[in-house]
Amino acid sequence: MRSPASRSLVLFLVLVTAVLSWGQASSSGILEGITYGRGGDTDLKLDLAVPQSGKGPFPALIFLFGGAWTGGSRSQYLNAIRKAAERGYVAATVDYRLLRERVDGRPKYPFPAQLHDVKAAVRWLRANAAKYGINADRIGAVGWSSGGHLALLLGVTRPSDGLDGQSGSPGFSSAVQAVVSVAGIVDLADMYRTSSLQAPLIDLLGGLPEEVPHAYQAASPISYVGKDSPPVLTLQGDQDTTVPPRQAEALDRAMKQAGASHTLIILRGKGHAISWESDGAWEFLDAHLKN
Repeated sequence: MRSPASRSLVLFLVLVTAVLSWGQASSSGILEGITYGRGGDTDLKLDLAVPQSGKGPFPALIFLFGGAWTGGSRSQYLNAIRKAAERGYVAATVDYRLLRERVDGRPKYPFPAQLHDVKAAVRWLRANAAKYGINADRIGAVGWSSGGHLALLLGVTRPSDGLDGQSGSPGFSSAVQAVVSVAGIVDLADMYRTSSLQAPLIDLLGGLPEEVPHAYQAASPISYVGKDSPPVLTLQGDQDTTVPPRQAEALDRAMKQAGASHTLIILRGKGHAISWESDGAWEFLDAHLKN
């Protein structure tokens, strides 16, 4: 018989499957399966959409799927990168190492493997800026749920935090200039206490918050917020029981106290499965990456 935590994870992954429908689209015009790096013994892949008209260089976007760091794939955002290219962005949807691969019953790739990989993806965009017409000074990150967690970490961490890893394209910056977080996870210890994702959090970080407090702190975007953090837009459903609204509210307070730019939009009557295009995401990205 499944434990409550296991049932919650199963329900969450069912939700992820539903959210994947946002990305169901023909991949015509999309460069698929590009290897952007290597994490451990795993080739890391992305799909890329490039504007077919207009004069570059173009700003770039990296899209990060959700799934409790356990499920999901880059196909979640195929439709998003197609739309982004139509709007004048070079856009990538990125796979990264997941917790579902296990050795002796434990995750083969716990945190920070996932962050190492998505940082390598940003570096790959800069390394290939001339080839694909990318403005290397204008890169944004978009992510939902655990993908929002990684997008936030891309925004708020610095090289001095020691989280860049060695997954690919050394010598280039992994910084992003804007972040859209859709129900992104902000404070992992608080998430353990208030959400249904205890099992993947233990897998991700190697124990309970009281056992490995430094791991929970090191993996929490709120730990790195500073005045120099890039602008962040957070979209949050007020009925979300997977990632409670208190996560978004905590980030809002921390960024404003630090003097950084944060826009929090609470979507009334919405749960966890919300579209990243809700309420002004494109306008936010255009304002910070095109102007």
